[in-house]
Amino acid sequence: QMITAYILNNKVLDIVTLGPDDIVPDNTVWLDAYKPDTAEREWLTGLFLEEVPDKEELDDIEASARFYWDTDGLHIHSLFPQRIGRDTKGVHVSFTLRNNLLISIREDDIGLVRLLRHYMRQDRLEVENALDILLEVQNLKVEYLSDLIEDGYKTLENTADQIFEPDQINSMLKELMAQEEANGQIRLSLHDTRRALRFLKRSLRQRMTGEQNKWIDEMLHDVESLLPHTQFLFDKINFQLEASMGVTNLEQNKVIKIFSVAAVIFLPPTLIASIYGMNFGRMPELAWEYGYQMSLVLMVMSSLGTGLFFKRKGWL
Repeated sequence: QMITAYILNNKVLDIVTLGPDDIVPDNTVWLDAYKPDTAEREWLTGLFLEEVPDKEELDDIEASARFYWDTDGLHIHSLFPQRIGRDTKGVHVSFTLRNNLLISIREDDIGLVRLLRHYMRQDRLEVENALDILLEVQNLKVEYLSDLIEDGYKTLENTADQIFEPDQINSMLKELMAQEEANGQIRLSLHDTRRALRFLKRSLRQRMTGEQNKWIDEMLHDVESLLPHTQFLFDKINFQLEASMGVTNLEQNKVIKIFSVAAVIFLPPTLIASIYGMNFGRMPELAWEYGYQMSLVLMVMSSLGTGLFFKRKGWL
């Protein structure tokens, strides 16, 4: 829980942590509120004419609630992918751009913010205003989405090798389901980024420099080039799921086939045993001295004959 101020001094960003009793420093271009508590939200209300966005508003999926203008400035509710172990979830962040101040509010930690802060400390960012920071965040998100797609391809290469290994089917299915969820989050984030960039380009046409306009066009081109990859990953995931189900069915059919063949092989001996197990008074073989031995021989021969017949037919 904290509010971080990013202060621009001679194209260098200084990072300062603020409390509810502090005032916004001069030349601040970005205020980042992470899990603001009640006191911090009250402090933020002093910066907004309208209401401070809450978690329910951040999760709203309607375009009119995610990209809009009001008296506080330009608002963008952006969706960011966040990978935790094997799982990937979407994190919503509210951005408000007013004059030369960007205010972001988020309820979850985002690795891209930490990466951006790391770049700032190493002076690897060329930032001149608040819009540059917003575009840099979106650019890092597009790059991260590209990395996630590459990881998806690598994951599916590994799962493809496990399809014909029955002992790894369960782990492979879990990995495929995790990858399907991750790919869905990637696709949602790409669509959300495309809408956000188009909204920025349309709304700030008069304020953007030629370099910023070109930057947005390049990001839009990258998003358009990445979207087909997500569809290909979906198709590949579905193919591997169907293939694994087919292999599982084949293995089950083999087991059922063994039981079926065994039942047929032992059917003739069972028939012979059933015949001589009947309790009729007049059965000529009952008084035969070698009847028991002969019935056993018949049972063995009938089983072997049936087994050889199946083997000749290629059913075994």
